[in-house]
Amino acid sequence: MIANPQSQKMTVEAYLEWEPRQELRYEFINGDIFAMTGGSIPHNDIAINLLAALRPHVRPKGCRINIADAKVKVTESIYRYPDVVVSCDQRDRIAINAIQYPKLIFEVLSPATEALDRGNKFKEYRTLPSLEEYILISSTEINVEIYRRGEGRLWLYRAYQAGDVITLQSVGFEFAIALLYEDIPLDR
Repeated sequence: MIANPQSQKMTVEAYLEWEPRQELRYEFINGDIFAMTGGSIPHNDIAINLLAALRPHVRPKGCRINIADAKVKVTESIYRYPDVVVSCDQRDRIAINAIQYPKLIFEVLSPATEALDRGNKFKEYRTLPSLEEYILISSTEINVEIYRRGEGRLWLYRAYQAGDVITLQSVGFEFAIALLYEDIPLDR
């Protein structure tokens, strides 16, 4: 998804009241709002493949998984829309406005969003004490990158390519990378 800045400034209270009534989704960053415009069909299909694989595994563990339209409250003044988010915290089971305690956040990369997803979003998400893994999935080639929380402020990096089996340590789940890219036409 691509964020397009809007010219108006808002308080967080005004944003939370205004945004659900809009046709588009809007991220909120320190008083600024950014319209989220559509991604590509491969972007959407990758997120759906991920949801279909992961949901049956995390639901029995008491976790909730959301796609695209669920925002994450990063701080009191930052609300983001990841492509897929998993929370296993009981406080998020009844969340209405935003997920606050994500365990896993997935972003499907596109050329237009890659810099933001690798840069500011990751910097912001790292401040969430509940976040254990941040996963970046390419929509243009078979490539998945996982950042795992280590000791203190250390984040460990692991890259996966065609033929690999991806391990999500935070929820004890493994799956073939090919599952994410099933029926996805990629530029080869």
